[in-house]
Amino acid sequence: MELLNISSTALFIAFLLYLIATLFFGATIRDKRTDNKKGIAGKVAITLTIIGFISQLVYFITRWMVTGHAPVSNLFEFTTFLGMALVLGFIILYAYYRLSFLGLFALPIAMIIIAYASMFPTEVAPLVPSLQSNWLTIHVTTVAIGQGILGISFVVGLMYLIKQVDQTTRNKKNTWLEIVLYILFLFIGFIVITSSFNFANYRAEFEYPLGNQIATTEYHLPAIAGPNEGVLLTDGAFSPLFETPAWFQGEDAGSKFNTLIWSILAGTVLYGIVRLIIRKRIGAALQPLLRNVKADLLDEIEYRSVAIGFPVFTLGGLIFASIWAEIAWGRFWGWDPKEVWALITWFFYAAYLHLRLSRGWHGEKSAWLAVIGFGIIMFNLIVVNLVLAGLHSYA
Repeated sequence: MELLNISSTALFIAFLLYLIATLFFGATIRDKRTDNKKGIAGKVAITLTIIGFISQLVYFITRWMVTGHAPVSNLFEFTTFLGMALVLGFIILYAYYRLSFLGLFALPIAMIIIAYASMFPTEVAPLVPSLQSNWLTIHVTTVAIGQGILGISFVVGLMYLIKQVDQTTRNKKNTWLEIVLYILFLFIGFIVITSSFNFANYRAEFEYPLGNQIATTEYHLPAIAGPNEGVLLTDGAFSPLFETPAWFQGEDAGSKFNTLIWSILAGTVLYGIVRLIIRKRIGAALQPLLRNVKADLLDEIEYRSVAIGFPVFTLGGLIFASIWAEIAWGRFWGWDPKEVWALITWFFYAAYLHLRLSRGWHGEKSAWLAVIGFGIIMFNLIVVNLVLAGLHSYA
């Protein structure tokens, strides 16, 4: 328990340091005085980021000591490691390019991912038999590192679009860009609303038919959508406004659908409040921050991130995964949803490199591809893990 407390504290400290570092990275852009003062703010920011990364390593190592295996076996552990991998990718690129503005965008994305991870159960549990292998460490950590580096291409691609897309009049490009930023608010909304009701210790138990049996599920948010044909068992809990559609199937389908609704509502409210305060599109408000950033440099960093992250993801997501599948299940490839979407991700980034190198898709086209690619990664992380049933459902 002591090691587990140290692990949790180290992760919280890392998150806090990333937040403070983001503020210092912001100071390097806002500071209009001298380059020396900007340099000091930048040095403080990257120092805090590195210390935060070390603190997150402490979390990772101490949790490993508690569990006896690499802590990447469930959604909390994997998603936390993904956030750490994204920070690592940022630190590597910062060491090469020395660009402070990158931290102002990369660290908030990493913090959203880490905060999202904290919404899942954090309890330590024994590994299921299929995961009791050294390939757990080899395969999953390599995949996460590859995706973390590819996540940097998303961050830089998003920065490129914020800088280059015309915000003077409403058009298709800035509308789609605003949709991407709105989706980020949905993640923040999920984190805020879930944290709030967890802090209030809200619980509601339902009974519902699952196949030929009667199952129970526990809601941690007030039930806007109850389980299909479900019955509320907890006295005094919020009664559902309607039932989850029958087509949304699977274990705890009602709870998942309800969480989706709450995330959309909370994220939309947050987005609306910000829009009311700034009185302009989010992209238009962020654009001045990137006024002095060279678009060609952003394009180069984005490409290098994909060029590095793609082979790492190939190694972990396809090669190591196939070897482990042969050992665990006696076949190199099946059509499990997780495997299919890993292959789709691989094909997408292969197409990105082909279009960039052979067809000259640089600049804005390349940036949109980087944003869409990371959207596929997040779909794989969230929808495939939480909604689609398969051999990887233990995640």
